[in-house]
Amino acid sequence: MTIDQTPDATLFGALPGYPARPGKIVAVHISYASRADQRGRRPADPSYFFKASSSLAATGGTVERPAGTELLAFEGEIALVIGEPARRVPLEQAWSHVAFVTAANDLGLYDLRANDKGSNVRSKGGDGFTPIGPHLIDARTVDPAALRVRAWVNGQLRQDDTTAGLIFPLAQFVADLSQHFTLERGDVILTGTPAGSSVIAPGDVVEIEVDAPASGATSGRLVTTVAEGPDIAFDAALGSLPATDDTQREEAWGSREAAGLPDSTEPAVPAGLSPALREKLERVPVAGLSQQLRKRGLNNVTIDGVRPLHPGRKLVGLATTLRFVPGREDLFASHGGGYNAQKRAFDAVAEGEVIVIEARGEAGSGTLGDILAIRAHARGAAGIVTDGGVRDLDAVTAVGIPVYTVGAHPAVLGRKHVPWDVGLTIACGGTTVQPGDVIVGDADGVIVIPPALADEVADAALAQEDEDAWVAARVAEGNPVDGLFPMNAAWRTRYEAETGASA
Repeated sequence: MTIDQTPDATLFGALPGYPARPGKIVAVHISYASRADQRGRRPADPSYFFKASSSLAATGGTVERPAGTELLAFEGEIALVIGEPARRVPLEQAWSHVAFVTAANDLGLYDLRANDKGSNVRSKGGDGFTPIGPHLIDARTVDPAALRVRAWVNGQLRQDDTTAGLIFPLAQFVADLSQHFTLERGDVILTGTPAGSSVIAPGDVVEIEVDAPASGATSGRLVTTVAEGPDIAFDAALGSLPATDDTQREEAWGSREAAGLPDSTEPAVPAGLSPALREKLERVPVAGLSQQLRKRGLNNVTIDGVRPLHPGRKLVGLATTLRFVPGREDLFASHGGGYNAQKRAFDAVAEGEVIVIEARGEAGSGTLGDILAIRAHARGAAGIVTDGGVRDLDAVTAVGIPVYTVGAHPAVLGRKHVPWDVGLTIACGGTTVQPGDVIVGDADGVIVIPPALADEVADAALAQEDEDAWVAARVAEGNPVDGLFPMNAAWRTRYEAETGASA
C-alpha cells in the first residue's frame, strides 16, 4: 500500500486527520554503523536535532545553494511519519505509533554549521532543505529491520544501506523521543544517513528511494535538483557568518580524500604562535631565516615580487589563505557577488593571522581596498600578503596593517579575478602556502616557514645573527674578510673563547 504525495508539496494534506505540515521534524545525528565508522565516532545513545517544518519540500523541486557558499551536502534517509500520538511508550509498542515510512533528503549547508554547536538550526533549517516523499509506505506492511535506503547523484549510486546496519533500531527513536515530549500525528523523524553522503553543486540531481525489498513496497524516487541561489546579505552584526575549514570540508565530503585534503597523518597546524616563538621571529631578519631554511634544503619559500607598504614594520603570523582564479564573466556572476570568498576571508581572519592571497602575480586589478584592510585590522590580523594589486593605496597604507603587494591598481576585483575559495593550499608569489604556515616579512620580502621547523629555524637564525654581529665588529676594526667571513679555525676559536658560544 502506498499513498501518493499531493501536488502542494505536502504528504499529509490529503490524509484525513493529518496536518498539512508536520508540527515537528526531528532528525538523528549518527545512526548507521557505516556513517559512524566514516566519522570515527560511534554514539552510545541516539542524539537529535530539530529541523524547521518550513524546510519541507516536494519531489521534483529544487534546493538553492546560497551564492558564496560551497558545502551543501545531501543525506539519503528513511523518514518515519507518526500516526498515533506517542507519549512515554515502551520500545515494544513504539512501532505501532508509526503510520508511514518514506524517503527524505536531510540537506545541510556545512558553511553554516560550525557555530551552531550541533543544533544545525541554520545549516539544516533552510527553506527546501527537507525534501520528502514522493509516496508513503504503510508502516504496518513492512519489517522495520528490513528496509533499504539508496541515493543517486546524477545517476550514480552513492548510498546503499539497510536498517540492518543501524546502531539503534528504528523503533528506539520513537520510544526514546516519546519519553521527553509527545510525538503527535504527522510529526516526522529523520532516522539518520549511512556512509556515502557528500557535497553537491548547482546542476546536480539527487534521487533518494526507500523500499522494502521483500515486499517490493517503495517510496519511489525523491528527486531534487540543486540550483545556484541568489546573493544573501549575511550580516556580521546579526550573527555568525558562513565559514569553512578542513574539518567541515572533510565531514561534508565524507572523507579527506574526497575533499582533496592532505592525509591527516601530516603534522597538525598549530593553533597559534607561542609568545616565545613570536618574540624570536620579531627579532630575526627574513634574510637570516632564508639562510637557515636553505641549509635545511628549502629554497622555494620566498613570496617573490611583493613589496611592503610599511618597510619599517615587521610581519609575523600564521597564514590563512584566499584564492582568486582568472576573471571569467559567468564565474564572476556566480561567485563574485554577495558574500563571496574574498569577504568571507576578511570576516573570518583571526587575531595574529596573515591573509595570504593567490592572485597569480596579476597586478592589473586590485585584490583588496581600504574597507577590507580596515576589516582585517579590526579583526586583529597580523597583515596581508597579495601577489596582486591593491586599490586605494594611500588609504590602505593609512590603516596601518602591514601589507605586501606587487603594486597599486585602481580597478575593482572583477576586471581580472574571481574570488574562489578560502582556507586551502595556494600559490602566492611563486611559492606554496598552506593554512597555518608561519609567515614572516620585513623590508627584504616575505618568507614561508613550515610550522614544524619554525622554532628550530628561529633559534638557528638568532645564533647566526649573534655570530654575524661579532664578525661585523671585527671587520669594522680593520680585519680582512678572508678567513673571517666565513670564519676559519683560528677565528672560530677566538669567537668561541670571547663569546662562550660553541660550534
